[in-house]
Amino acid sequence: MAASAKPPTASLSWNKLLPSSPFATALVSFPRRRNRSAKTVFVVAVSSGAKPTVLVAEKLGEAGISLLKEFANVDCSYNLTQEELCTKISLCDALIVRSGTKVTRDVFEASSGRLKVVGRAGVGIDNVDLAAATEHGCLVVNAPTANTIAAAEHGIALLAAMARNISQASESVKAGSVVKAFCPSAKVKFVSDLVYSFARKWQRSKYVGVSLVGKTLAVMGFGKVGSEVARRAKGLGMHVIAHDPYAPADRARAIGVELVSFDEALATADFISLHMPLTASTSKVLNDETFAKMKKGVRIVNVARGGVIDEEALVKALDAGIVAQAALDVFTVEPPPTDSKLVSDERVTVTPHLGASTMEAQEGVAIEIAEAVVGALRGELAATAVNAPMVPAEVLAELKPFVELAEKLGRLAVQLIAGGSGVKSVKVTYASARAPDDLDTRLLRAMITKGLIEPISSVFVNLVNADFTAKQRGLRISEERILLDGSPESPLEFIQVQIANVESKFASAISESGEVKVEGKVKDGVPHLTKVGSFEVDVSLEGSLILCRQVDQPGMIGKVGSVLGEENVNVSFMSVGRIAPRKQAVMAIGVDEPPSKDALKRIGEIPAVEEFVYLKL
Repeated sequence: MAASAKPPTASLSWNKLLPSSPFATALVSFPRRRNRSAKTVFVVAVSSGAKPTVLVAEKLGEAGISLLKEFANVDCSYNLTQEELCTKISLCDALIVRSGTKVTRDVFEASSGRLKVVGRAGVGIDNVDLAAATEHGCLVVNAPTANTIAAAEHGIALLAAMARNISQASESVKAGSVVKAFCPSAKVKFVSDLVYSFARKWQRSKYVGVSLVGKTLAVMGFGKVGSEVARRAKGLGMHVIAHDPYAPADRARAIGVELVSFDEALATADFISLHMPLTASTSKVLNDETFAKMKKGVRIVNVARGGVIDEEALVKALDAGIVAQAALDVFTVEPPPTDSKLVSDERVTVTPHLGASTMEAQEGVAIEIAEAVVGALRGELAATAVNAPMVPAEVLAELKPFVELAEKLGRLAVQLIAGGSGVKSVKVTYASARAPDDLDTRLLRAMITKGLIEPISSVFVNLVNADFTAKQRGLRISEERILLDGSPESPLEFIQVQIANVESKFASAISESGEVKVEGKVKDGVPHLTKVGSFEVDVSLEGSLILCRQVDQPGMIGKVGSVLGEENVNVSFMSVGRIAPRKQAVMAIGVDEPPSKDALKRIGEIPAVEEFVYLKL
């Protein structure tokens, strides 16, 4: 990237063209037309030209399939074995599943890097190996909102049905019973001679239930579904408490719910409704030990995941009278085995994983997951990403130009280094008038990491695996925030990237403190480079760039421009920043086409040019 033009001060190196970013200061500029509506931030990328292929491995609503077909080739192949899935996946860019398909490490390895998005049509993602997805740079998205109401309604339906023995009473009435058997003739010779008289069972006293009003419901997991269950339970006159270590207390208070400890929830609840994901920490969270802490006669509803309950322990708790009843929509193994004591127990109301099974929810989930998968394949940031920084849609929209700035600053900084693969320590500084709690930098850090690693590595890096890849390569990124005075309307004033303990192929990029330093800001929605080393510059970060340090003297812009013009290289902008008149200056030239080696050599031979570097974003 930079080559030596004249020893000892000239440093020219153009034999290797590494991706980077453009930069310069504003004296002369040739603005280029920009498509402001274009999508500029990429999470995943599929090869251009041919349509991507989406494998739909479980039944999806027709509205979702139609949406997918507008953008991609769609292969609907249901009930695949693991072997069949691994065979197909190497031909697919995206995979959509529900809860029945296991997306294991073998699936990601079999994809050979082609699989870029896994869409889970629903909320829970315990059937997807997130660690393997992240390592392979595959984004996992889910559909967390469309079936929220359906799941909450089903939880309330099970709660009421259990309390009033609806399922058991219905089954009893429908079954009927034999009242008597008699034979019309005087003598019975065969069983077939008997005539049976049936009557409906009407066991009102057997199925006396319990009231919900005034009872305490503990909602375990106060996310979207849990909070909707709490709202509805409040409407039924229940006292609602909740346990969730991540739920904000003000959100709970807003709907009249008190957040309590796990043990307090167990000890005080008359009813317990489970709404947590299945993770290592929640697996069998209801077990012999936790059942022993519960109020005798407690009733339990589970519309979350079967694995959060130790089913053998639940059977024992029912037999011991600790748990009076249970209502379960989910099981550790689905469908449960035919000899399941839990399913056979009359005190247990069961449904076959119907939480999201309403017509409205099925269509909503299909559309939501199809939109998320198509958006990810187009390169848009996904607000429902599971294994990437989760950013609300409104924050995402506000941060988008800063996300682009962050990646380009990373690319620029690493290309200014001699031997970029030796980068070990990077410091990122964010300057903002917003309080630290109002600025989530995880997304920005991930994109800086992407920019730092991708140009000097054969590894495909994206928002998903950026942190994992940095850790693997021993790259340490520290962050610092500068709190500025003024209006916090803009989330950031500038971002600065510094790389320590490295040599630079462009000496002017070294700051006074000895690090390679670049700094940028967003102006009118467009990322700009504003500082290289100690030189103040101001150029939009687009296209490719030639950066020159030269003696500040008349005619330099014309000389460099003439060389490029003779080579038919179109200049998009040119700008100069200097320390002082007639001293050193840094000139940035934006070009639309890569200059030839001969053109770069001729620029380096201009007498006043001391060093230069060619950079490509």
